[in-house]
Amino acid sequence: MNKLDKINRLLQKIKAKEGDSFTYNEETILAEYKHNDDNKSTTTIKILSVLGGILATLAFVGFLFLTRIFRSEVSMLVLGIVFVIAAIWVNKIYDKLIIDTASIALYIVGFLMIIFGIAEITDSKNFTVLVGLVIALVSLFSTQSYMLLFISVLALSGSLLSFIWLNEKPNAIHLYIVFQTLLLTIIFLNEAKIITFNKKFSRLYKPLRIGIMISFLVGLIATSKRGMIELSDNFFWISVIAISIGILYLIPKILGKLAIVETNSKIMIYVLILLLLGFSSGSPAILGGILIVLLSFYVNFRIGLVIGVASLIYFVSQYYYDLSFTLLTKSILLFGSGMLFIILYLFINKKLVTDDEV
Repeated sequence: MNKLDKINRLLQKIKAKEGDSFTYNEETILAEYKHNDDNKSTTTIKILSVLGGILATLAFVGFLFLTRIFRSEVSMLVLGIVFVIAAIWVNKIYDKLIIDTASIALYIVGFLMIIFGIAEITDSKNFTVLVGLVIALVSLFSTQSYMLLFISVLALSGSLLSFIWLNEKPNAIHLYIVFQTLLLTIIFLNEAKIITFNKKFSRLYKPLRIGIMISFLVGLIATSKRGMIELSDNFFWISVIAISIGILYLIPKILGKLAIVETNSKIMIYVLILLLLGFSSGSPAILGGILIVLLSFYVNFRIGLVIGVASLIYFVSQYYYDLSFTLLTKSILLFGSGMLFIILYLFINKKLVTDDEV
């Protein structure tokens, strides 16, 4: 039995269970599934597609340098607009993975040419960044390509970070993190509503989710490594409180998913979580890594879980490396945090095993 037959049987079972009130468009569902299956690609292929797009972009930029087109701001701006429009148009006409490499190259080159052209024509750096933000926003709702959607999300976040950097307001990064925390939580917890809203939103969801996660991590990295940007310790509480609220909001949902209803068990988990938040209160990045892990676990997003765990390991290591304590004190703190993680994992795992046996 092939996958289409399995999908068809599943729909029939749901209809039999729900009764006549359950209606669906069988032909549209099967056609959409067949399209996704025909154009299915692994993460490795997507990465190779991006790398191919970058290499093609570099080669094309070299060609443009040889033609000396970058000496004319107007030519650069006009050609950039043509490239961006062409990239979006190509993906609308040809919805194939193999087209992504060429469209990525066109889009990246066009986007950069527009930005550089505007920057040369006007003295306003904020206006230049605003143009980039508008282009990314328009592209986000104009293309069907996974990679172009992903790049558009990153371009949006990059524009916001550029505003912060160009206006020399580094502590505004905490407002960026608050915004990304809220956006990431909403996106993860409303997956079903988003993908069933309409066909456009269903295709937008996956690149939007991973793009916002990467954008969130970029903001966290800026706060995790001392000296990367000049941040005042007086404003770290903004990010810490926002992410902690997100974690505490998520815990009851995870407990419900794990079917943990005993009061003593809940109290134990909340105590461990509060201790963990206390150990991590000096680093928004660590808390952000925990939030990504919990969100990915809750919605069973494996790639996000891997990214979250890897980032959490890095943020914890970086945080304790930068502390102005003795090696013994750092070791004790790191050991304590690690023990809390292990105890929490063993406790939840024990509950899961017990529930399975029952």
